[in-house]
Amino acid sequence: MTDRDGRNSPLAMESAVFREVGHRLVDEIAEFLEKGPRGPVTRDEAASAVRAALDLTSPLPEHGTDAGQLLQRTARALFEHSLLNGHPRFFGYITASPAPIGMLGDFLAAAVNPNMGAWSLSPIATEIEVQTVRWIAELIGYPTDCGGLLVSGGNMASFVCFLAARAARAGWNVREQGVAEGPRLRVYGSAETHTWIQKAADLSGLGTNAIRWIRTDSAHRMDVAALRRQIDADVAAGDRPFLVVGTAGSVSTGAVDPLVEIHALCNEHRLWFHVDGAYGGFAAALPGVPADLRAIGLADSVAVDPHKWLYAPLEAGCALVRDPEHLRAAFSYQAPYYHFEEQVTNFVDYGPQNSRGFRALKVWLALNQVGAAGYRRMIADDIALSRRMADVVGRHAELELVTQNLSITTFRYVPAELRARIGEEAAERRLDAINRHVLDRLQRGGEAYVSNAVVDGRFVLRACIVNFRTAAADVDALPEIAARIGREVDAQVRA
Repeated sequence: MTDRDGRNSPLAMESAVFREVGHRLVDEIAEFLEKGPRGPVTRDEAASAVRAALDLTSPLPEHGTDAGQLLQRTARALFEHSLLNGHPRFFGYITASPAPIGMLGDFLAAAVNPNMGAWSLSPIATEIEVQTVRWIAELIGYPTDCGGLLVSGGNMASFVCFLAARAARAGWNVREQGVAEGPRLRVYGSAETHTWIQKAADLSGLGTNAIRWIRTDSAHRMDVAALRRQIDADVAAGDRPFLVVGTAGSVSTGAVDPLVEIHALCNEHRLWFHVDGAYGGFAAALPGVPADLRAIGLADSVAVDPHKWLYAPLEAGCALVRDPEHLRAAFSYQAPYYHFEEQVTNFVDYGPQNSRGFRALKVWLALNQVGAAGYRRMIADDIALSRRMADVVGRHAELELVTQNLSITTFRYVPAELRARIGEEAAERRLDAINRHVLDRLQRGGEAYVSNAVVDGRFVLRACIVNFRTAAADVDALPEIAARIGREVDAQVRA
């Protein structure tokens, strides 16, 4: 294409061509959204077949391809060779079905392409992100005058909060002098804490040996008495405890730590209290939730994932910090920025990135589209469907219900002849082997998709619902699919 200055730019596109290509792509996506739920969740394909779909072993082309044909071919390959987390029978991991308005939001954000590092580079986009952070805080009952920003996901959100805690509670200028300048810093999390804490301890210079893993009780919640004993022992040894992580919805079972008690202990010892609510934090928006979920509002920092229970397309995590100045103290190297005598936000001062994409738009659009009431209803529906699944599993003669918390149900297939032997070492080994095979066949078969967890040493199937497209019929279908596959596997094992 030749532009208005006469330059011939291979990447440019006439507006009429862009309109035609774009409309065709939207039509194909709309058809995919309509027909996708009627097809398999995934296809059992070899890696070589996936590569062949788009000739993904070929060298870089010397000359280009027609944009319309390229997009059409790529879209079809993606539709046909992906694990579809938007499918109503996708129960694996904690990846939400993406909201259509979020898809369009990413399209719009890419068109303007603001750099979210500085207000001057992204005036209205920055203000949208500031409001999005405030709305997220309001939704979960966190102080709305907090600081925060959108990041890639829960790992990075908690990492941002971890670094804010390190700067605030180390007791010396750890940013200038490093972690070796003072006593050994200690952080605390339960055995169910997500692996982000290991990455944060590693990358922040503390080392993973700085983590104190606190045992859990029979409900997979942090044992606060054990936490107190460990903190006291570390203080007596001359170490410096600075951060306790409470989990609001563990990835394995959805368990929520006793956050009220943990907050009180952190206050007593002047420790930073962080809540990893990447999965379950948004359930705090529901009326009548337990006090431990409401205690999110007491934390020094919280991590939540809009690309989980706000159904935003990937990527969208959010870090919230009670005092915005703690973010500046951890990340800024410049004075507060003013524009027309008004202090405005430069997100470069709130996190590790300089250049940042406009992640907030897709979240902001969806919050506007459905409002707080719409989200409360969808999250409550997901939880109700998970409880329904637990009920169906519990009544099934060949399945054992293991846990149900928030929108996660765990269970396993148990053949009739092993029912009376549950707990015996040999029987448990056989059950683990059977259920590993059941998981493999479920994931490859395409009828439904679950993941797994290890609960109290048992290998179990794990079904998580963060999907506004999932209905009761999908939930009711999964237990019988798992039992049918279990019977097939058990027959083969016995043969």
